Parts: sequence; structure tokens; C-alpha cells
Amino acid sequence: MTGWRRWRVRLSLFAMVVGPGIITANVDNDAGGIATYSVAGAKFGFNILWVLPPIGVLSGMILWMCSKMAVVTGKGLSGLVRERFGVKASFYLMLALIFTNTANSVANFSGVAAGVELFGIPRLFAVPIVAFLVWRAVVKGTYRSIERLFLLACAFYLTYVVSGFLARPHWGEVLRRTVAPRTTFGGDYLYTVVGIVGATIAWMLFYQQASTVEKGVPLRQMRYAWLDVAIGAVMAMVVQYFIVLTCAATLHPHGIAVDSAEGAAKALAPVAGRYCSAMFALGLIIGGGTAQIQKNIIAERGLGMPREPRGQT
Repeated sequence: MTGWRRWRVRLSLFAMVVGPGIITANVDNDAGGIATYSVAGAKFGFNILWVLPPIGVLSGMILWMCSKMAVVTGKGLSGLVRERFGVKASFYLMLALIFTNTANSVANFSGVAAGVELFGIPRLFAVPIVAFLVWRAVVKGTYRSIERLFLLACAFYLTYVVSGFLARPHWGEVLRRTVAPRTTFGGDYLYTVVGIVGATIAWMLFYQQASTVEKGVPLRQMRYAWLDVAIGAVMAMVVQYFIVLTCAATLHPHGIAVDSAEGAAKALAPVAGRYCSAMFALGLIIGGGTAQIQKNIIAERGLGMPREPRGQT
């Protein structure tokens, strides 16, 4: 086999496997996560950037464990929990999943509402439309179509990278504070670090493991699943890094405190320009909408729905 043909085969195999790792790592940047990173950057500036690379590595390790369990056992996470810990533990886990999904749904639709209003669109008009599109995607869409939608949304998260460059930070200072932060580890700082860990470590592992199982990845091709996870973890960490960087470069020097992603997007306009604010708001809308679709799919995967409940692929 020639070198070119060998690479074509490898790319084809990767294209068959790609998706679960990239999607799970990135779609976890939902409205709540964006708010957490925005508040951290506005409050502590560049001195909070150092926590993101190690947390990104930890997130990738957890995603990789789920990928390995999926490939080796051929079972989803909820099924393995039920087998290992029994029906009672699985029942309480599903209750926690329902509660978490409900709370995140509220946060996601709030993020969509805030984002569209920044473009002058009334929330009472936009939110029902987004809710209908979410319902349509989950109920009528196929797994493959939803996966393509998620991958496209992951590309749109790069709007936060654009926002970071539009903020025009001092890159030398950014790198110095990433490597050697200048801060005191007080209560507020540690509380924020814990919040970033909670926002970054993907709890959407039900989707990731079930999706890997559905792809039927053979054991000998596990390295492609690893590559999928690695790309996803790096992409997510870069997006999170630039969300913090944008707020740290613009809001922190002016002492502007924010308590939500909506507040951060509004505050960016006068100090960083309306284009930076618009990119930030666009990411908030996409993050809220696509994360909501995934949370509905997580619910059906966690409750043991068929692999392709909509009948077609």
C-alpha cells in the first residue's frame, strides 16, 4: 500500500470514529460554563489563566476513560453503572441526571434569551423558535444529522477566539501570567477555581460513551477514538482560555464586575468594541442552543432508549 493510500485509509477510519470526544468536550461550554469563565476573567484577570491547561488535561483523561469503556465493553455508562452498583444506585443517578438536566435547561434558554437580545431580537419571539428547533432536532432528527450539527457548532465556538484577538491583550503579559500567576490563594480565588473545574469537567459522559458504542469502534482502532478525545479536549481548553482572556483583557483593568455571560457581553461593547461583544453574544446563543439538544439526548441515552430511536441513520 502506497503512503498516500495508507493516509487515505487512516483519514477514512478517523472520519468514521470522530464526533463523541470533540462534541462532548466542546458542547459542555454551555451558558453556565461561559458565565463561569467570564466572571473568573473579569474578577481575577490573567492570573486565573494558569488553571485551564491542567484542568483541560484532566477533562481529556476522563473522556478517554469513557471512550475505552465504550470500546472494550460495548455498553453505555448508565448500563455499566447498573451492572456494577445495582438498580438502586442507578435509579438515584438517573434522578440526579434529571435534576441536573432541568437546571441546565433553564440556564441554556436564559443564555439564548440574553444573547438574542444583544442583537436587538425580543426574547419572547426568539426563545420559542429555539425551543421548537431543539424539539425538532431531538424528536425528528437522526443521530448522524445531530452529530453533524454538533460538529458545526463546535466550529462556531471559535468566535470566542476571535473575541480574544479583538480584545487586543498584551500577549507577553498573557503568557507570563499563564506560566507564573501573581495572586494570593484566598477563599474567593479557590472558590472560583473549583467553579471552573465544575464547569470544565464534562458531566455529559452519558452521551459520549453511548455515541462511541453506537459507532462500533473496534479495539484495534482505539487510537482513533483517542485522537477524537484529544482534539476535543484541546479545542475546549482553547475556547475556555479565550473566554477568560477576553474578559481579563477588557473588563478586569477597568474594574468592571460581571455576574453572568450576558453581563460580560454587554460590558465588552464600550471597552472592546461592538464586534467583540457580538462575537461573544453569538457564542452564547450557539452554546445555549446546541447544549440543550445534547442534554435531551443525554436524558434518552441515560434512560436506556434504543440506539437510534428515530428509526433511521
